[in-house]
Amino acid sequence: MTATSLRKTAETRPTEPRTSGAAANSAMPAMALYEQVKSFITRKIQDGSWVAGHRLPSESELVAQFGVARMTVNRALRELVEQGRIVRVAGVGSFVAEDKPQSTLLQIANIASEIRARGHDYRCEFLVAERIAASPDIAVWLDLRPGESVFHTVCLHMENDVPVQLEDRYVNPRVVPNFLEQDFSNVPPSEYLVRNVPFDQIEHVVDAVLPTAEQAERLDMPASDPCLLLTRRTWTRTVPVTMVRCLHPASRYRLGSRFRADGNPSIG
Repeated sequence: MTATSLRKTAETRPTEPRTSGAAANSAMPAMALYEQVKSFITRKIQDGSWVAGHRLPSESELVAQFGVARMTVNRALRELVEQGRIVRVAGVGSFVAEDKPQSTLLQIANIASEIRARGHDYRCEFLVAERIAASPDIAVWLDLRPGESVFHTVCLHMENDVPVQLEDRYVNPRVVPNFLEQDFSNVPPSEYLVRNVPFDQIEHVVDAVLPTAEQAERLDMPASDPCLLLTRRTWTRTVPVTMVRCLHPASRYRLGSRFRADGNPSIG
């Protein structure tokens, strides 16, 4: 074949349609640009390509892929967060949200939702929010150096104005640097962390203990009555996120789970 015939073949060969960047946008005029980004991410989640905890492409990567403005990508991600499909961690990135129901002990329970599901009133008293030096035991729990900065919060959870849980929490600033900047008046610390920090490991330990005098006073109970103490730790990609001790008056609260023989939670 001559050079002339090669040129003619190349000139007449049909080109493949381009489906990315600005070309993809012009091929779908009926769909808003931010909806294209949302649709792409949603499909990846629904078909199982991106599982819970999967890290999404960065905003810059999505801007380059779809040929749109950063504010367009930001709107798409913001709406996906509002729909509960993804979670965003400041300075870290966006991740596919955990879509499984939370179950006491086997998974992280949302005490506010549990109480409201019973038709009762829920209220949270925020008692402590501070940044402190990690004691040796807390440093070990969170894989920090003794004396290194750690966030500390204390909350009292109420059911029909009766205290049912005293939550004493420590959070790793390396993972959640903006933790204390949040408004916990509407979203308690536990719910905020579940929504915004993807976790891949949970450890639960339950002990029967007697409360200290201060704990008994906060829980409005005799110091001689027993409590159930749930100690929880979570990790994200092997890095400890939080350690929390949840103290419950045994006479007012039970801890338990229902699960199948294969070890998975039984839902419904």
